[in-house]
Formats: sequence, structure tokens, C-alpha cells
Amino acid sequence: MTREHDPTVLRAVARDISDGIGPFRRTLLNASRRDGALPELPDAQIEVLRRLDEGDWTTPTALGRALGLARSTVSNLVIAMERDGLVQRRLASGDGRSTEVTLTDLARERLRVYDRSAEHVLVAALDQLTPDEVRAVRSALPVLARIRDAVATSSTRPSPEH
Repeated sequence: MTREHDPTVLRAVARDISDGIGPFRRTLLNASRRDGALPELPDAQIEVLRRLDEGDWTTPTALGRALGLARSTVSNLVIAMERDGLVQRRLASGDGRSTEVTLTDLARERLRVYDRSAEHVLVAALDQLTPDEVRAVRSALPVLARIRDAVATSSTRPSPEH
């Protein structure tokens, strides 16, 4: 076993990732909102917008499954987002009992503004790094994607400490 795969080292790295990702994401989100003069949107709504931006119409059930959210949570999010003009609902074709949702043009425009703002904020931050630091960040991106995929596909199992 290499030192990097020592359980103590892995737990420390896991804690560092967990401790760093949330604050980084919130900081980027808030800075991008300010930069793009965007209204406050809860993270959960942004997740819904991102998922809806990947396709056309979808059911709230499919949306909840894709995001790992409870049906009631998705329902509340969709109601609030419809009220704010970010999504529209319609009866599902062929089934008069269920609904489908999609993004509005307003939501698509806000996502475009957010993406441009996030890029602007990140470029400004990356520009403050040394060339070696920029290379390190760039090299870490595929590894972070592999970690994300491993977390997403791993089966639920108790940790060794439980």
C-alpha cells in the first residue's frame, strides 16, 4: 500500500475536498451573481435549471430522480420557479394527470449571463496564479471529474468507521 492510499491519508484528503468544495461553489456562485447583476437563486433552483437546460420537456419525477430530490421538493421548486417565470409547465402528452416542465427564455438568458459571469470571475482569479498553479489546476480537472463520477456511481455502503 502506498502512502497516498493509507486510510488516514485518504480520510484527510476526503475531508479537505468536502470542506473546500461547498465554500468554493458558494463563493463562485455569489461572485458570478454580482458580476452578472443576477437575482438571488437558491442552489437547488440552479441545479434544476442546469438539468432542464440539458434537454427539452421533462417530468418532475424524472427531474427529481436525476437530481436525487424528493417529489415534494421538486414540486415546491417548480411552483416557485414557475411563479418567477423561470419554468413553464404543461400537461404531459398522452397523460392528463401528470405534467412536464421546461425552461423559459428568461431562464436560458439568466444561465447564459451566469456562465459568462462565472467565466469572467474565474479568469480573473486564474490570472492571479503562477503558470505552474494554472497547470496544476488544469491537471486536476480530469481527476476531479473522475472523483465526481466515482461518487455518483458508487453504491451506498457504510464507511469503515461505522
